[in-house]
Amino acid sequence: MAGVLGIYVHIPFCKSKCDYCDFYSLAGHEDLMDRYQKALITHIKALAPHCKGRLVDSIYFGGGTPSYYGEKRLRELLSVLHHSLTVSKQAEITVECNPDSVDWRSMSRLRRAGVNRISLGMQTADPQQLRCIHRIHTHHQVEQAVADIRKAKIENLSLDLIYGLPGQTMTDWEDTLAAALALAPEHISCYGLKVEENTPLFTRVAAGLTIPDGDEQADLYLRGIEILQEAGYHQYEISNFAKPGKESRHNLKYWMGREYLGFGPGAHSYFGGRRFAYSRDLEAYLHSMAAREDIVEDLQTISPPERAREYLLLRMRTRQGIEEWEYRREFGLNFEPINHRLEFFERYKWVEQTDHHRWRFTPEGFLLSNTLILDLLEIQSNTLTESKTWTDLLDAGRSGFE
Repeated sequence: MAGVLGIYVHIPFCKSKCDYCDFYSLAGHEDLMDRYQKALITHIKALAPHCKGRLVDSIYFGGGTPSYYGEKRLRELLSVLHHSLTVSKQAEITVECNPDSVDWRSMSRLRRAGVNRISLGMQTADPQQLRCIHRIHTHHQVEQAVADIRKAKIENLSLDLIYGLPGQTMTDWEDTLAAALALAPEHISCYGLKVEENTPLFTRVAAGLTIPDGDEQADLYLRGIEILQEAGYHQYEISNFAKPGKESRHNLKYWMGREYLGFGPGAHSYFGGRRFAYSRDLEAYLHSMAAREDIVEDLQTISPPERAREYLLLRMRTRQGIEEWEYRREFGLNFEPINHRLEFFERYKWVEQTDHHRWRFTPEGFLLSNTLILDLLEIQSNTLTESKTWTDLLDAGRSGFE
């Protein structure tokens, strides 16, 4: 096998659109689901020949709301993927679900089809906060959904939570975390609320709706880390916590710079040394698949300098972090300027060095990660500029390891 590959399938349908959501998803388009199914199958079969020699070890159905799309369609897509690609028997296969569209029979059928991981959108245990962000489920439905998932014998469950919601206090957040822990998931994701333009929430905040400010959101984040670590969940990425061995293998591909192939409008891919995406336009996607037309946009070949940039950008999101000799070996670049800046960060307790000499952010550093990573990227860029050519850098790097 030439290598492993992750597969992402985007399901852009929702029963209802949440006020904060900026993902490409649509409510009220159920009449297009059958056409979309045909388009996805056409797309998968068209790209399958390019995947020969690669072993698919993760499949992720995201959205939108894949569970609203229907388990019958999801099972058909899994069957097509298994017949078109080489899928590992140990592949991690995840389906995102909303609590209101889960029942044990559909979960059981999905499990028999190969699904072994569910990501459930809990968000908060507070009924008022759920209504405020236009979530249509209740916490009782979350509890029932988890019971149904467990009854279906799916043993890997992730819960999505949001902090920084309108009116959310520290006590509210602690109560939500306690409610989530009571459900004993293997994995928990905690996302800070972002007010994205062109969303209903953006309009409401502009009109005066108050949300926790940056300092308050930081306190919520740090308290979340503390509670989850005490409960046995280790933080392996800025927003993600897992029991040992239950890290999301698919999402780790994004952060570790590994290959994945996306299907559907808005889906992104990193495949064959290139990054590309498909337009966030369902009708255009349906038309293009029916006409067998190419709909790739934002095509970018990843050059060696860009790979080095992504190493810093993505790996520093994880608790694994970065390491000097790994950096030198992969890119043939001088790590010393970056090391000096990391030592400066260390004095402020924003980063720490592990026993294996890897640099990683502390929880406090994660709060400043966007700014700190940009600083590291600027130093890296200066290192490149000071050299004659990238080839010179590679040659110099190789000579040090011969």
